[in-house]
Amino acid sequence: MKIVVMGASGHGQVVADILFQMWTKGREMEIIGFLDDDPKLKGTRILGLPVLGTFADLAATPHDCLALGIGDNAARARIFAELSQARKRFVTAIHPSAVLAPDVMVGAGAVLAAGAVANPGAKICENAILNTCASIDHHCELGPHAHVAPGAHLAGHVRVGEGAFVGVGACAVPGVSIGAWSVVGAGAAVTQSVADKTTVAGVPAKPLA
Repeated sequence: MKIVVMGASGHGQVVADILFQMWTKGREMEIIGFLDDDPKLKGTRILGLPVLGTFADLAATPHDCLALGIGDNAARARIFAELSQARKRFVTAIHPSAVLAPDVMVGAGAVLAAGAVANPGAKICENAILNTCASIDHHCELGPHAHVAPGAHLAGHVRVGEGAFVGVGACAVPGVSIGAWSVVGAGAAVTQSVADKTTVAGVPAKPLA
């Protein structure tokens, strides 16, 4: 299975490392290299892998499937939609140190980084990110293109809406919802549900004016 990583920035490098760790544990794959829309990167090497060109060069790049190494939720959602329309396949990148209950559902193109934990009944939708040492407890749901940042922890039955971002070290009490395309600030404690397209911060988390 030949894989191209779309995006060579910091998150793209994390995704490439997850794929490399999967390969060392016996997954049959070949990481071809990166594509990135920064033309200055073309011809360079990152993590020993070549930057083969920009996203426009995908058609000329041999591949079986793709991994999205794009941290920004809106950009990642847009590119996922465009590539899905073109019938591209996406690899699901799960670090070998991630801990998943047997019934956890993981969608196409999702990324689970080192030390991530997903407990029974959890659902991680397509193109979502559960980042380094983040955890979602029983029956949580991460919507499409959502991102739970490093060290964030969600208690049971928390729903994170489409495209929402939960910042580094944030937490949420059981049963709350974090609305679509909302943002939870770093270190915030979500004790009440958050409306769509709302930014909250603080302990307890409150909407920003």
